Amino acid sequence: MKELICITCPKGCHLKVDEETFAVTGNGCPRGAVYGANELRNPVRVVTSTVIVEGPARRLPVKTDRAIPKGKMFEVMEEIAKIRVQAPVAVGQILIPHVAGTEGNVVATKALAAQ
Repeated sequence: MKELICITCPKGCHLKVDEETFAVTGNGCPRGAVYGANELRNPVRVVTSTVIVEGPARRLPVKTDRAIPKGKMFEVMEEIAKIRVQAPVAVGQILIPHVAGTEGNVVATKALAAQ
């Protein structure tokens, strides 16, 4: 049995997941059962960060538009660290398509007006 703490909601249920059958116990909601099984099969995360804005010293918050494989997180962060953006930027604008060879895109989470 693998023990996990569920991160899908604020309750933080203590899950036990059978490593052979992926049966989950200890979940307080159906989302916990899905999370527990997926965490052993294929763990994924949404990555949040910031990118440098050219011009005056500022940073723009960004995130992946979907959960990406947990093993790709460092690759994603390396790609994010390399880019610089110029205003204007719209909320949801794709800044890095198919980041690190995944299905996810890095998108802006805040609008940035032109200076």
